[in-house]
Amino acid sequence: MKSIEIFKRFLTGKIAVTLIILVAGFFAISALYSIPESQAIPKDFRAAPESFTDLAEKNSPAVVNIRAEKNGKGGPSVYRQFKRGPFQKDDPLHDFFEKFFGGRHQKEFKQRSLGSGFIIDEDGYIVTNNHVVQGADKIKVILKDGREFDAEIKGRDPNTDLALLKIESDNDLPTIELGNSDTLRVGEWVLAIGNPFGLEHTVTAGIISAKGRVIGSGPYDDFIQTDASINPGNSGGPLISMEGKVVGINTAIIAGGTGIGFAIPVNLARGIIKQLQTKGEVTRGWLGVGIQDLTKELKEYYGMKNGEGVLVTQVFPDDPAAEAGIEPKDIILEVNGHKVKTSRELSRMIAEASVGQKVDIVVLREGSKKKFNIELSKRKDTEISSRNDEIPKKNEFGIALSNLTPEIARQFNLKDAEGVVVVGVEPDSKGEKAGILTGDIIKEINHEDVDDVDEYSKEIGKIKSGETVYMYILRLNRGFVAVKLIK
Repeated sequence: MKSIEIFKRFLTGKIAVTLIILVAGFFAISALYSIPESQAIPKDFRAAPESFTDLAEKNSPAVVNIRAEKNGKGGPSVYRQFKRGPFQKDDPLHDFFEKFFGGRHQKEFKQRSLGSGFIIDEDGYIVTNNHVVQGADKIKVILKDGREFDAEIKGRDPNTDLALLKIESDNDLPTIELGNSDTLRVGEWVLAIGNPFGLEHTVTAGIISAKGRVIGSGPYDDFIQTDASINPGNSGGPLISMEGKVVGINTAIIAGGTGIGFAIPVNLARGIIKQLQTKGEVTRGWLGVGIQDLTKELKEYYGMKNGEGVLVTQVFPDDPAAEAGIEPKDIILEVNGHKVKTSRELSRMIAEASVGQKVDIVVLREGSKKKFNIELSKRKDTEISSRNDEIPKKNEFGIALSNLTPEIARQFNLKDAEGVVVVGVEPDSKGEKAGILTGDIIKEINHEDVDDVDEYSKEIGKIKSGETVYMYILRLNRGFVAVKLIK
């Protein structure tokens, strides 16, 4: 019996020691793998949601299918008659080509377009893209529950590609709330709802890929980039935050750019929607200057230490800036106390101001600061277009040309913005037969550099009729090619 008691005591002691070792080992391992405070998960961290079901079910009823139809004379765009190059119809530069060639060679036709939109209040106001309904004679809106309505256009703003529609209904309409796009962070989850290729109420999810994108579609580019799948037919549909609010209006895609879509920030759209709802049009402040960003060399030339400011390149006669005393080569530093960093930022500041509003503008002139109090006039886009845009003309090769802008160069990751871009090629022309495509960038004529349209014309003018013309061309996604023509 005594030996049994001794064995029990030994066994109990061994178990206790084992437990102590296990507990000590647990705390040692925990300490080894503990996360330092500097590497701790942020308090506002959000893991990938298990499901988007609730978000989709809540917001889908307020998303509508828009079918627009245009009848009569007007004809499809001449752009679509050109041989297709790297710029496809849904490319952000499509409107750039439409600007110069749309509306010519008219004939009888019927044109239909599909798009999306969303209801913002119970009165039946619907936000969509301008390009979905522009020129439409008849617009039909279809809700998720199957109800159909005829819609009227209450107002359009081509500069931001926004439009506001109105439907009449006796029943309660589902609505969706506008959110705050300024608080969006890159990497945040978002949901897109729309009608891609006519497939009604398709839901896709992704993240915010970037903010403040400039894609060359208009003077107020400030797009949200997302990898939530967006396709033709999604245009005008909402981009929704995880709080279930609209943070963007899906607008554009890059042809062939899988996973790259763009949406108009709702904070940019909010004021425009309000103006369209109350006045049926959008009025913007106008200063009356031509501007450009300061390059590194210009900053050094003007002795700019902080690098902020926008260079005034032109002052239009009889406009507010000219009457106030602003001069070319002035550098605009501030507007109403807000520092100006880029020309696009300055354009938005002025455009968002009311017509007749007085703004304080600080400029740098010959090393000294000067302050002006200027009353803004109304921006007239048709007048601005005639002042600033050189309409390209077709030449003997049947190609239409335009200077390559910095925006186009940035979009396609080109190292410089020098060259001449082909914005159209006439069917059966010498240019088409030689293989020139819309979107080609002409860099040389017979081994001579051409940085703009004027230099192109100068070099072509040196070549006699019947002589050979060699064009050295940068073709997007293919590299450099040489094209041979006979003048």
